[in-house]
Amino acid sequence: MKENTIKVLIVEDEPILAELNAEFIQRDTKVQVIGIASNLQEAKIMVEKLKPTLILLDNYLPDGKGIDLFEYIINNNLDSYVIFITAASDMDTCSKAIRFGAFDYLIKPVSYQRLKHSLERFELFLYRQSLQKHVNQRRIDELFNLQTKDFVDVNRHSKGIEEITLQKVKDLFLKTDKALTVDDIVANAQISKTTARRYLEYCVQTKLLTVELNHGKIGRPERLYKRLGK
Repeated sequence: MKENTIKVLIVEDEPILAELNAEFIQRDTKVQVIGIASNLQEAKIMVEKLKPTLILLDNYLPDGKGIDLFEYIINNNLDSYVIFITAASDMDTCSKAIRFGAFDYLIKPVSYQRLKHSLERFELFLYRQSLQKHVNQRRIDELFNLQTKDFVDVNRHSKGIEEITLQKVKDLFLKTDKALTVDDIVANAQISKTTARRYLEYCVQTKLLTVELNHGKIGRPERLYKRLGK
């Protein structure tokens, strides 16, 4: 592992989501997933042993809550940053995570473009931090501005994309390694063909899916969509 590699621990009890998150964030060559914990107790042991730079922390775990792990990290002076993930309705936990100093806060279902945006800011945060041995107000303001900022710049490309429908489409690909067509998405997600095309192309743009043409023997070529890396 390179000296400047960002070591990431994923804390997520749903194996498919954990693997998907790991696949996604390791597309960045500066990031290395060093472990996946599926419950709170396992996460505490792995944080102590592996000393991750960053923890991708889901809140709802089988034996407790992610926010308790966050508090444990603070109380034990462990040197790890946290990107917190929880449900939209969990405002109390959101407030607590912000008070604890979460680098960012993501609402489920997680948009991978949003996660990418967060990781890029974290890399920049560490880089700028490494350049400065002494601080002044301008440097401090720059570092704070890299945390939990609006997502306007990235979202300008996702007009018309709604999270619930997007997750419905993603879930179809999580259940299979096979390529799916627009018609498959229409039949299983119960959305129109126009909507299916829009969401599939969005997933291709955000590098969740790949697409290739199947020319077949008769008629127009068919677009086949598949999870990236499968």
